[in-house]
Amino acid sequence: MTDGNYHTSRRARGLAVAAWCLALVVWSGLIGIPNDPLGVFVWIWLLLVAWDVQAPRQHHLRFPRDWWPVLVGLIVYWLTRGIADNVGIPVHYEMPIRVDRWISGLFGGHEIPTAVLQHAWCADPCSRSTPHRWYDTLLTTVYASHFLVGLTLAAVLWVRERREWQRWMRRYLAINYAALVVYLTYPMAPPWLASQRGYLTPLARTTSRGWEGTGLGRANIVLQGMGNQVAAMPSLHTGVATLVALYGVWRLRTAWRFLLLLYPVAMGTALVYFAEHYVIDVLAGMALAAAVMVVVRLWEDRHEPVTPQEIAHDPATTPAGT
Repeated sequence: MTDGNYHTSRRARGLAVAAWCLALVVWSGLIGIPNDPLGVFVWIWLLLVAWDVQAPRQHHLRFPRDWWPVLVGLIVYWLTRGIADNVGIPVHYEMPIRVDRWISGLFGGHEIPTAVLQHAWCADPCSRSTPHRWYDTLLTTVYASHFLVGLTLAAVLWVRERREWQRWMRRYLAINYAALVVYLTYPMAPPWLASQRGYLTPLARTTSRGWEGTGLGRANIVLQGMGNQVAAMPSLHTGVATLVALYGVWRLRTAWRFLLLLYPVAMGTALVYFAEHYVIDVLAGMALAAAVMVVVRLWEDRHEPVTPQEIAHDPATTPAGT
């Protein structure tokens, strides 16, 4: 990559990126994988610095200058989400149980899908001490990818095409804040919490079981303790995974792009299996992502000029038969 009067050599880039990888491995092993927006932001910035390590200081400062409004928006979301369970609205327990039992009944089942999956894939009863299997590791990794994929995609777009970065960030922030409105107005307990409160038969929250023995965990830099146990409706994990998939299907041209749709399916499966979410939460997350894609696109059609190149390459703006 060249910019102005500098050029980063392959050797310098290789050494710098290798040092970044080593630092991230050590950090993740000692402290945990970056988990909150600030932590992910810092590590993405450091990677971009390593990638163009011989660039001038002004070049590296473009990243925080462009990204600080996004970072502030995500931190505000994170902090608000953390207090959303203390606004005095009663927590809902029974509605998702009834809906998931109805969904299970459509296939001849009597238990909610979480119980069915835990009995089939974990044990009966399932517990954190049950030996994990290969798919536990895979599904835990899918779950943890939520904290990295959205902002990593944003970083790639920021490097490649600044306008696409803006489009993606509109959608990413929109889905986070749309979900936040629901968390504030409709707090709802996930399956593991409903089980603890006696609304369901015993269920195990086994989200991190797939990584047991690896020494890996997830860590926040400054936002420790800001989780919300009743921010279950909709599933933002599934929503963001669906948003990534839909955005990729929209913007890419290869026929392989439809394989991206397997990502939200895998995410939803992991969340239901781990007792983090009901099926209805997963479906709501998918629906929210689709709504965000449509609404933001309509806004962009009204407020964002379209270039001739985009008209030529975007199927949504190209007349049929051309």
